[in-house]
Amino acid sequence: MTLIQHTKAMAITIVVAFAFCIVACNNDDSDSKIIINENDSLPFMKTYGVSTVISDSGIVRYKIISEEWLFYQNQEDQTYTWAFEKGLFLEKFNEDYHVDAFINCDTAYYYSKDQLWELKGRVNMKNLKGETFKTSILFWNQGTHTIYSPAYMVIDGIDQDLDGYDFRSNEQMTDYMIHQSSGAFPLGDEKSNMPQPSNDDAERLEQSSDSTGNPQQNP
Repeated sequence: MTLIQHTKAMAITIVVAFAFCIVACNNDDSDSKIIINENDSLPFMKTYGVSTVISDSGIVRYKIISEEWLFYQNQEDQTYTWAFEKGLFLEKFNEDYHVDAFINCDTAYYYSKDQLWELKGRVNMKNLKGETFKTSILFWNQGTHTIYSPAYMVIDGIDQDLDGYDFRSNEQMTDYMIHQSSGAFPLGDEKSNMPQPSNDDAERLEQSSDSTGNPQQNP
């Protein structure tokens, strides 16, 4: 066999082997398929040691501080998801650029399509009145300007302490409601905090008592 013939024979063998591999790879056997789903997607961007402010239409909305920030991009509709899986501290600003709420949690996600924050784990919030709110999951809808949670919530208020479920509030955490609630209303220890009778009432009370201090009985 000449060198040219030998080369042609090897080429034919390689082509046949390659065709066999293509047929084998296209086999419908499910055990040989590689399945890729949405959960296998990798973040478009990963940032460490984050401390930045977030603006919307040129207005500063909030400041975020986190150890790690993952950015996922949806190529179909160009929406995105932020993931803070190592904790998040957030300061929310009002229209006058003043902080009106503080939030920190173990894990947080932001879904741009729904303008929705999902906070999970040990979720703690504080408003400017000094009231604190603690729960295990919280949603903040920036489209409807509402904050809500179906989970158990503990509220340490200024005048009262509350706990319950199905919490709903405005973004400033100042106008809120909670269902299936119970609470404690502390009373002051000082006598001056208790309501006192007027002078006239005190005089009538003294006149209606005998010398032993017992109220007089009507005849």
